[in-house]
Amino acid sequence: PAPQALGSLCSPWAAPRVGPLPAAPAMVRISKPKTFQAYLDDCHRRYSCAHCRAHLANHDDLISKSFQGSQGRAYLFNSVVNVGCGPAEERVLLTGLHAVADIHCENCKTTLGWKYEQAFESSQKYKEGKYIIELNHMIKDNGWD
Repeated sequence: PAPQALGSLCSPWAAPRVGPLPAAPAMVRISKPKTFQAYLDDCHRRYSCAHCRAHLANHDDLISKSFQGSQGRAYLFNSVVNVGCGPAEERVLLTGLHAVADIHCENCKTTLGWKYEQAFESSQKYKEGKYIIELNHMIKDNGWD
């Protein structure tokens, strides 16, 4: 099946899983395979999760390296893959009030940064729909010299 669109990953209307997971037999060990929703092209420089190496973003989608996350420097991206979103909440950031949703790696569940859902100041509207990933949660992968 094709990967989900990013918009549906962050949708508050996504249908939750209903009911308990079926029980595994006592003697069987279940291990989760390392599969990602999306693989980025091997021909391009990309950023991956520092914890599990899941692809996160192409270098071409990098907008700015001049951002501050909650734990240090961060990059602003136009689009990302293999991330899920938490609920949106209003936060006062360095540049004013924003509605943001924490984002996490879909593979290892590490919180990576956040998605800007809404900016309340006109000068910050360019951030809406964009993603912050903190540097300590990503690595440069493939094609960097």
